Amino acid sequence: MFKKILIANRGEIALRVICACKELGVKAVAIYSEADRNSLHVRFADEAICIGPPRLADSYLNIPAVISAAEIANVDAIHPGYGLLSENANFAEVCRESGIKFIGPPPEVTRLMGEKEKARATMKKVGVPILPGSDGIIASADEALEWAKTIGFPVIVKASAGGGGRGMRIIRSAEELPNQFHAAQSEAAAAFGNGDLYMEKFIERPRHIEFQVLADEHGNVISLGERECSIQRRHQKLVEEAPSVVVNQELRDRIGETLVKSLAEIGYWNAGTIEFLMDEDRSLHFIEMNTRIQVEHPVTEMTTDVDLVKSQILIAAGGKLSEIITEHPVYFRGHAIECRINAEHPERFTPSAGKITALNLPGGTGIRVDTAAYAEGVIPPYYDSLIAKLCARGRDREEAISRMARALDMFVVEGIHTSIPLHKRIMADEDFRAGNIDTKFMERFLAQTNNKEAGKQ
Repeated sequence: MFKKILIANRGEIALRVICACKELGVKAVAIYSEADRNSLHVRFADEAICIGPPRLADSYLNIPAVISAAEIANVDAIHPGYGLLSENANFAEVCRESGIKFIGPPPEVTRLMGEKEKARATMKKVGVPILPGSDGIIASADEALEWAKTIGFPVIVKASAGGGGRGMRIIRSAEELPNQFHAAQSEAAAAFGNGDLYMEKFIERPRHIEFQVLADEHGNVISLGERECSIQRRHQKLVEEAPSVVVNQELRDRIGETLVKSLAEIGYWNAGTIEFLMDEDRSLHFIEMNTRIQVEHPVTEMTTDVDLVKSQILIAAGGKLSEIITEHPVYFRGHAIECRINAEHPERFTPSAGKITALNLPGGTGIRVDTAAYAEGVIPPYYDSLIAKLCARGRDREEAISRMARALDMFVVEGIHTSIPLHKRIMADEDFRAGNIDTKFMERFLAQTNNKEAGKQ
């Protein structure tokens, strides 16, 4: 087992990894920017090292600074959390060259999965279902038009090196293709330094379903079921739940078995998430793989009783899945929902940095809050707006929703705006409660809200 781990992240996920380290008897080393000097992950770590000014490029994304901190602290391993350097294959490679264990998959696999078109081709080869699309990178608008005619409109072009909706355009006709293709190409080049695009068939109202996997370094892989992540705004998830109301046991087992075989074949290890779109026929189609722990991992933990972050550390230390997870097969218990509480205006969605003047975190049966926020703490303007993950578990979906609604009522954050009022409205929505959701849910929901407000005027 490792003696000391550096956490190359900040906020609630850094605190989450510290919790896992403490339970395992491993010393945790925090890194922080000058803006995070008074953060809770700094307070609760065994050691803390400042690595630079607030700007991400000068601190948390500064690989030499992170490695220097790791060497100064004499750590055995680095946990990257999610975001930041977690899917940076170069960082994983530098860790390996520095004799520091990277708690994640090997850099070669991270790099493969990071190039979306190559990941798509690899998954197709090992038997994972994918959407109809181009065979490789599309070099020009003319070639894109030929592919679009073959696939059939509407289609979507995506950045091979990207994510988060950047470098992505939906194309519904031949007439609009040239402009949309070049716009996506330019955006991808600006965002990722790589303008390569590929094309897929566009599904109008898909559900976003993802499967959680764990794999050890001895060739063993396990699927821990799916999460429903369809409620999104501008490709950013707002609400996640496990299990999905539309995935039955036959589909869960079939996809899980396919993923177990395919990930063993490509030599994957540690935690990973495979994301799918589900069409109206309830068929799943691979879109990408995240080679890290996910923001929404708590809902899987709450329904499987598997500690994913501790599992990551134990796997990286050479442990076998059969020793880490003693329940075979894993039994799924109840239903869990996560609301991402963001520091932003609940209607305008503008960021809301500043001091938290008062804070009350909800509790009670079935409630979990992952956060690094505290009263009198400051939410800096430099980073992601996520300040807390509010999770509720119930014996079934109805009870989980009821507990979430109750917890949202008791969640008080003063001094800044948060998305709590938005989540309250979502939990009360009839379509949400009925499970009638897809990736267009928020567009309809916000349009209905705006129409109601307009009717009151």
